[in-house]
Amino acid sequence: MNSKIDLFLEKATTWQKEMTALRNICLDCGLTETFKWMHPCYTFQNHNIVLIHGFKDYCALLFHKGALLKDMDHILIQQTENVQAARQIRFTNINDIEHLERTIKTYIFEAIEIEKAGLTVKMKTTSDYDIPKELQLKFDKDPQLKSAFEALTPGRQRGYLLHFSKAKQSKTRESRIEACIPKILDGKGLNDR
Repeated sequence: MNSKIDLFLEKATTWQKEMTALRNICLDCGLTETFKWMHPCYTFQNHNIVLIHGFKDYCALLFHKGALLKDMDHILIQQTENVQAARQIRFTNINDIEHLERTIKTYIFEAIEIEKAGLTVKMKTTSDYDIPKELQLKFDKDPQLKSAFEALTPGRQRGYLLHFSKAKQSKTRESRIEACIPKILDGKGLNDR
C-alpha cells in the first residue's frame, strides 16, 4: 500500500468509500499501487493497468488499454469521442461496486493478460485527422503559418485540429483559427500559455 494513496483517500471529500473499495479490489488482483497524475494508479510490472478517479457525478476505474478489453458485460465507457485507448467503468455508489466486484476483477485480470501479451491500441496519427477547409485556405495564403503548424508536435497539431473541427459553422471555425494563429506562429499548443 502506498502512503500517498492513504493521504489521497483521507482528503477525498466525495467518493471516499467507493474509491477505497476500488483500491481494495485492485490490490486483491495483485497490482502494484502507485500515485500518478494525482490519482491512485495500479500497475503490473511497471505498466499502467487501471487508475481510480472521481468526478462530480461518479467515480471511475479507468483501464488504460480498455479499448482492447472484450467488455462482455457492456460496462466500459469511452470518456469522450477523442479518447482512443482508455475506457472507464463508472460508479455512483458503493452498492454498484460491491455488485460488480467479480466482474471488475475479471476485467482487471484480462487487462493484465493484455499487458503480458504486449498488445497495444492502434492510435490514430495526426494524418488521420482531416484538416478543416478553413485552415487549408489559411495555409494556402500563408506558407509561414503552414510551416509553423507542421513544426508543432503531433499532439499539439491534433489539439488544434480537434478544436477547429468541433465548430459546426464555418464562421466559427474561421474565428477559432484566427484566434489561434499567434499561438501557432509562436510554436505553442492550444492550451499552452
